Amino acid sequence: MLDMKFLRENVDLVKDNIRKKFQDHKIELVDKVVELDKVNRQLKQQGDDLRAQRNSMSKQIGGLMAKGLKDEANEIKAKVQSMADEMKAIEEKEAKISAEIKEIMMTIPNIIDPSVPIGKDDSENVELKKFGEPVVPSFEIPYHTDIMERFDGIDLDSARKVAGNGFYYLMGDIARLHSAIISYARDFMIDRGFTYVIPPFMIRSNVVTGVMSFAEMEGMMYKIEGEDLYLIGTSEHSMIGKFIDTILDEKDLPYTYTSYSPCFRKEKGAHGIEERGVYRIHQFEKQEMIVVCKPEESADWFVKLYTNTVDLFRSMDIPVRTLECCSGDLADLKCKSVDVEAWSPRQQKYFEVGSCSNLTDAQARRLGIRVKGKDGKYFAHTLNNTVVAPPRMLISFLENNLNEDGSVNIPKVLRPYMGGTEKLIPKK
Repeated sequence: MLDMKFLRENVDLVKDNIRKKFQDHKIELVDKVVELDKVNRQLKQQGDDLRAQRNSMSKQIGGLMAKGLKDEANEIKAKVQSMADEMKAIEEKEAKISAEIKEIMMTIPNIIDPSVPIGKDDSENVELKKFGEPVVPSFEIPYHTDIMERFDGIDLDSARKVAGNGFYYLMGDIARLHSAIISYARDFMIDRGFTYVIPPFMIRSNVVTGVMSFAEMEGMMYKIEGEDLYLIGTSEHSMIGKFIDTILDEKDLPYTYTSYSPCFRKEKGAHGIEERGVYRIHQFEKQEMIVVCKPEESADWFVKLYTNTVDLFRSMDIPVRTLECCSGDLADLKCKSVDVEAWSPRQQKYFEVGSCSNLTDAQARRLGIRVKGKDGKYFAHTLNNTVVAPPRMLISFLENNLNEDGSVNIPKVLRPYMGGTEKLIPKK
């Protein structure tokens, strides 16, 4: 959420930013909220003036009563009461307009970084760099669920009966591999100085609207019926929510966390063949990284965060690339975002396995996360990034480590988490 003073003083910049995000329907909201803010400030001034007059007149009442001027005192009392009624009406109107201002401000997108490429959607994202040499083996690579089924490692049919489409049972070696990757990612981030956290898997509505836009909320979140609770779509939600309505000491920054959680997402809409299986699902597990820092440090942390994901995948010898998200592909709260994509030998292309975002102070403003520094208080900057999110990551892992005989190699870094196993042997 933008600062109202900033918007008021930078109307053209805010409108231009909206155009860059191809959300022209929101441009009129800028003028509307500026006008509402003007009215609200006038009301506030009226309320302050009335309050000052009432206080002055109230002081006169005691003096008049002491002099025996009861009629005059009662006359002033009546005026004071009338002022109180007028003030109440002003305050009610001010509260109503303030709520309308907040609702509009929460739909106006964050200012994107000048380096963000301008484009309408993810088809116009820009490749930054490739890491590792993509390999296409001489033998045919089956679809990822077919690979898993050779190990008796997945049961989608039973999951459909139990929970519907978008769910799965992982079993045996594949389930163990899934857990091994999560455990390795956890330790990888701990070794890089991050504090390991297991957060709440449900959050209240005020946290939901603090960490994401209304459009994201509608498209992602599952609500618990009869409760003010939502299932998290990523542990970023509850991890940033951890700081709601707090004043942090500048000397304690940055806070660097790596958090584990199951994730729950609606994933609305129909998807193509490459998003069947365990690519796009309603439930999965993820290791995340979160940073809360000073504004001047967030750009450096942004690069560090997505580099961590690149390094993790390369430690398992999986080729990846980084992709700069264009303006139209950025969620409203994001200032800048880079996706990490892993190589799929079967598809002979890269696909997303993680996303790193710098939200500057957008979440902090919504949630009231301030920092006490030597020059006063200011809003913190927040960042998040995926460390790893199996089972989607399993797709790239299995394809890149598959042998012609159907066996799957286990990289050295994962073997301690797999009981020393060097290779998975298919059962079929």
